[in-house]
Amino acid sequence: MTGGTAHAPVLETPRLVLRPMAAEDAEVHHRLWRERDPRVPAHRRPDEHGRPTVADLSARLRDASATHETDPAAPALLTVVLRETSRTLGYCGLSTQGPGGEAEPELAFELLRAFHGRGLGAECASAVVGLARTQGYPRLWATVWDWNEPSRRVLARLGFREVDRRDAGHAVSLTTVLALRDE
Repeated sequence: MTGGTAHAPVLETPRLVLRPMAAEDAEVHHRLWRERDPRVPAHRRPDEHGRPTVADLSARLRDASATHETDPAAPALLTVVLRETSRTLGYCGLSTQGPGGEAEPELAFELLRAFHGRGLGAECASAVVGLARTQGYPRLWATVWDWNEPSRRVLARLGFREVDRRDAGHAVSLTTVLALRDE
């Protein structure tokens, strides 16, 4: 971690900067929604009316940013930016939506397809794991669809191990965990 505001960290890697999310990131988030694999559940893809729209996502990002300002130590997702070009690639960070809640957050990451296959997912995820370790979390969780081999490889490379499989009807959801302290 190299800086940040009193409200959120800024992480830097050799190729990336991970910074607090902003409403201006909504266009990239909208592209992520449109690019999602058709096997992703319908509630995580645009509906027949194109919702969520860029404006919808901008409002969500603004709300998330305001919430994080009230509790800067809370787990948060960060915008991933390519250092060389300042281009926004996606997001990576910690979420309280997983099985461990706020005490043991979930690692989440998603990058635009144009940036897949370059090791950038592993690079940003590794930086977030390092942050979680310094913040004292005992474990991190991550869920991934069984068909999502690239994300599964990132998680395996970071040391996550599978602890549960659940049939979600359309695919199998894998739950993985990474111990950040000796257990």
